[in-house]
Amino acid sequence: MQKNPSPWAYVPSLYFVEGLPYILINVVSAALYSKLGVPNDVFAFWTGFLYLPWTLKMLWSPLVDGKSTKRRWLLVCQFIFAVLFLFVALALGWNAFFTASLCGFAAGAFVSATYDIATDGYYMLALSTEKQGAFIGIRTIFYRLAMIFGGGTLLMLIGLLEEHSGQLLLSWQIGFAGIGVLFALFAFYHLWMLPAPAADKPASSSGGLPVFVDAFKTYFRQKNILYILIFILCYRLGDALLEKMVVPFLIGAPDTGALALSTRQYGLIKGTLGVAAVIAGNLAGGFFLGKYGFKKCIWPFAFILILPNFFYVYMAYAKPAVWLVSALITLEHFGNGLALMAFMVFIMYVSQGKYKTSHYAISTGIMALGMMVPSMLSGKMQTLLGYRHFFVAVALLSLCTLAVIPLTKKIKSIEETEKAFRSHKMQISDAD
Repeated sequence: MQKNPSPWAYVPSLYFVEGLPYILINVVSAALYSKLGVPNDVFAFWTGFLYLPWTLKMLWSPLVDGKSTKRRWLLVCQFIFAVLFLFVALALGWNAFFTASLCGFAAGAFVSATYDIATDGYYMLALSTEKQGAFIGIRTIFYRLAMIFGGGTLLMLIGLLEEHSGQLLLSWQIGFAGIGVLFALFAFYHLWMLPAPAADKPASSSGGLPVFVDAFKTYFRQKNILYILIFILCYRLGDALLEKMVVPFLIGAPDTGALALSTRQYGLIKGTLGVAAVIAGNLAGGFFLGKYGFKKCIWPFAFILILPNFFYVYMAYAKPAVWLVSALITLEHFGNGLALMAFMVFIMYVSQGKYKTSHYAISTGIMALGMMVPSMLSGKMQTLLGYRHFFVAVALLSLCTLAVIPLTKKIKSIEETEKAFRSHKMQISDAD
């Protein structure tokens, strides 16, 4: 263990490890099952449940606070990741591969949600306030790089193995085994590198439950809570319905109405170009929100969010060339990255008072619930409707995003925060 390493030695790697299981469990698993012939309605329903730990993680966050240190929690989680992904690689060769591997992914989801809690807590304990601010962007970048690696680079490598070996199952087993080894390497590296902050101690349990309950009470008793819940659950409805079905649509067989891209092409388009576009959208969204504020940005951002749903209608009917598919999906991801920033600002605006951290966690849990339920139902919808009619239905349902935007005008905390924002902008302008 190093005594005083630079945050550069561990912050990037900790957040790379945080992002990797999320993309593997929620996105790469869909590609895996689609390639192995699991019906869309089956894998979409069961992998939709994998969002549940991120929805409920606030419920066991006091356990992470009260038992052991954050450093120990995150190290144990990393070693468990290694074991679980090696297990998934092995389970893919069994007759009951779907059930066994799904159990591995489900366990990984709970471990990943726990790792999120421990890592964010460790970050605040290991870094000074100044360094926390300085590294907040580095955290995000390496989390997104993990998305590119897991959803792009890894899939491209598996695709190359498929093409050169002709062994689809073996290629996926090698890919997941390699991920298991990678997690083990990260675990040993962090075991040696991570400092042990003096403040990293189990929190006192006295008064913990009343505070926890009070945080929930104050959240659900705040003014305009119904409007807040409707907005959180409906803003990304189109995204939630699309997430699981985009994978089989892009890589499925032509006779099903799919585009039949190779695993390598999918990895390049969706996991590399797409995630890079999300990062660009995040940056652009942050810039415009900082310059113009939430109320001026939310309408154009909402239109940009729902427009790509109509791209899939076009692709389902026209079956365009790969280059055009790449361009449309890249634009979709840029728009999603842009619009997601407005969504996160909304959650920050409605997370106020002495429990703002807990309220933020509750809001993100409700957001995960809003993604989980539609994604579980999307496979059955697609099976009943076919890809063309499914994408038409999703595009029309996504219009509810526009329907919930007016609710933001009725939420008092947003109006108050926007007034403070405008006041701050005027002070800066006067100073200039």
